[in-house]
Amino acid sequence: MAGRDCLVTNDWICGEYLRSRSQELIDATAQHIGITAAAVAIGLVVAFPLALLARSRPRFAGPVLGLTTVLYTIPSLAMFSLLLPFFGLSAALVVTGLVLYSLTILVRNMVAGLEAVPAEAREAARGMGYGPARLLWEVELPLALPALMAGLRIATVSTVALTTVGSIVGRGGLGNLIEDALPSFFKAQVLTASVLCVLLAVAADLLLLGVQRLLTPWTRIRATGTGGAH
Repeated sequence: MAGRDCLVTNDWICGEYLRSRSQELIDATAQHIGITAAAVAIGLVVAFPLALLARSRPRFAGPVLGLTTVLYTIPSLAMFSLLLPFFGLSAALVVTGLVLYSLTILVRNMVAGLEAVPAEAREAARGMGYGPARLLWEVELPLALPALMAGLRIATVSTVALTTVGSIVGRGGLGNLIEDALPSFFKAQVLTASVLCVLLAVAADLLLLGVQRLLTPWTRIRATGTGGAH
């Protein structure tokens, strides 16, 4: 009975809310993860050729970086309104908006990572007969991975947060629960959805950090060697 009282008294922490609304929380979390993952994946696919274009054709670097920066400055409500005629009130509307927002971070970090590859590494690879494609995939991308993964982590965490804005069209994952609870100030729902959103961001960042460490073992070796020198 005491557990149910927390719903009546509208407490911030309420075990009965977690028990009675567990399926609703699971569904909202699944939608949040799905929208975030789709947006980041599509963002990577779009950002990669843009970064290659900006790196290989310097005259396009300014327009590409400028356009992605301008897109990031558009308020989310205005962005979704501009996309509404094309996608309607659908998940595609939210995913497309999030993809456009992610491009600023992803493109800039990809360009910075590729430009940071030492010129001597490129020259050595060319001297060994590497063509442009092999040079990119076997030399430049592996050396640029730390910067690329850093950008991916930032883009993913920011997308987890921005996904909640999709609640204005009913496709905001955990943001839907927050928006539904605000008019009546349903404390347990606001707090639970907010905490889950933070946990998703932290979990995604830690997962990508683990992937980065697996893909870049030489950075750990270098760090160990530097520590040993002291």
